[in-house]
Amino acid sequence: MSDLRIGTDGVARCAWVGDDPEYMRYHDEEWGRALHGDRALFEKMALEGFQAGLSWITILRKRPRFREVFHGFDPAVVAGYGASDVARLMMDAGIIRNRAKILATISNAQLVTEMEPGALDALMWSFAPTEKRRRPASFADVPATTGDSDAMSKALRKAGFRFVGSTTMYALMQSAGMVDDHLTGCHRADG
Repeated sequence: MSDLRIGTDGVARCAWVGDDPEYMRYHDEEWGRALHGDRALFEKMALEGFQAGLSWITILRKRPRFREVFHGFDPAVVAGYGASDVARLMMDAGIIRNRAKILATISNAQLVTEMEPGALDALMWSFAPTEKRRRPASFADVPATTGDSDAMSKALRKAGFRFVGSTTMYALMQSAGMVDDHLTGCHRADG
């Protein structure tokens, strides 16, 4: 039970959520639910890339500002960003001001716009496991990477995408519902 936490609402959740109301909402309403669409997955890829080296709650708290300054993560808009946009983003304390991650987001948007509509979604979901896995009993049972996340990372890097390492892609797979790592006993666990 130490890897589960009973919230003030009496609901058992994965303990990484803690007591933060926004984290609880994210866990209950988003994390592990199937997410589809090129734009939605581009946003998820960008935010997971910005998260590298930081905590997800930091990104989650900054997500509204990220969405605002990156024009809703519309790949067609972000792909057209130039030097003045990079400078604008580097001055915005409401986001993570990391030049390499900003440039990667712009470059990744350009790659998405060169793909057929739906191709990013199809590519990413092609790495979702087809067989149901055993529900993890504890955090120790949750991997940082898998063969599927390694393969997704490799395919995306080969296509030119950046900040898409295997650990980052496994986190994306978890958050986008490609894998379900809600622990046994969590109210979101389906058995």
